[in-house]
Amino acid sequence: MTGAPFSGSYQAGDVQFLLRQLPAQQFTSVADKEALIQSGRKHYSEMLSPESLPSERYLQVFEDACAANMKQMARDCLALACMIAARRAGDVTVVSLARAGTPVGVILKRLLEQRFGRGAVHYSVSIARDRGIDAVALRQIVQHHAPESIVFIDGWTGKGVISRELAHSVARFNDEHGTAIDSGLYVLSDLAGSAACAASEADYLIPSSILNATVSGLVSRTVVGAPDQLHGCVYYEAFAPHDRSRQFVDAVTAAALSLDGADLPHAALDRAAAAATSRACLARLQQEYGVADVNLIKPGIGEATRVLLRRVPRLLLVRDPASADVRHLTLLAQEKNVPVIIDRSLPYQAVSLIRSALDG
Repeated sequence: MTGAPFSGSYQAGDVQFLLRQLPAQQFTSVADKEALIQSGRKHYSEMLSPESLPSERYLQVFEDACAANMKQMARDCLALACMIAARRAGDVTVVSLARAGTPVGVILKRLLEQRFGRGAVHYSVSIARDRGIDAVALRQIVQHHAPESIVFIDGWTGKGVISRELAHSVARFNDEHGTAIDSGLYVLSDLAGSAACAASEADYLIPSSILNATVSGLVSRTVVGAPDQLHGCVYYEAFAPHDRSRQFVDAVTAAALSLDGADLPHAALDRAAAAATSRACLARLQQEYGVADVNLIKPGIGEATRVLLRRVPRLLLVRDPASADVRHLTLLAQEKNVPVIIDRSLPYQAVSLIRSALDG
């Protein structure tokens, strides 16, 4: 077990994961994990389930998503880099939230350097609902970089839980350490209206949301350890022959660098409207499907994908089953025998409901 920074399968200059590498045998099955989470015996951030490689059919869906949506992701990455450059003077310390934020962080670091001529470093750290950001990792960062240079990155917001967790835990860190780190979260797509800056509020298929470790530097989901330890992860070295991490960030970076300013979104996003839409959607689904715990509702393509990949799903709701953006979700649902319900009134393209332990 090691706590030394590492780059996963990315180039050494692209990112430093501030995570402890854990033995691969420390796994809990998906079914056991779900039972432990919902019984309150363990927190989700204390367990890892083993990952498997995607099927050839599923990989083709990833390739199709890249072909269809890579330009939009590239445009959103460039827009986000532009916002960061406008809000941070001098060198920028990119701190992505592992692991959905990791490929975005790699791309943003490159764009800040190559498009905006800024010095940039990139760390990827862990954060967990109810546990906060990894304070040990954050302390390491502020020992080497100006606190005001930090910008937090994630792929998207779903219900806004991580945005709020980040705000609370960074405020606590600032109080304890006398720092003034800006806790605002920068994302590609802000469904919840909870991000400080976002390139979009559209629920579109961000290609990297489809895969797990093989598009995130071969790093697993993170787990929380003791208060004086870095959070941990498993490095899936055996998956290296199937890794798409470098190939993906190289392609998005190249696409972003080929764009000019006219391609960037300029209209301000309506965060209040997005937040109101999110609240109304969650309230309706809770009532309609008898969901007592709102944490069992996962809105948006990115969050719905996570449920189907690593939780025990109850239902998949889709707005338009013919949309290419939800093809991977319907494929996963078919593979896992999860019922799919068409709901044309959804404000998002997809929502997954996690099976409650009370359902048996």
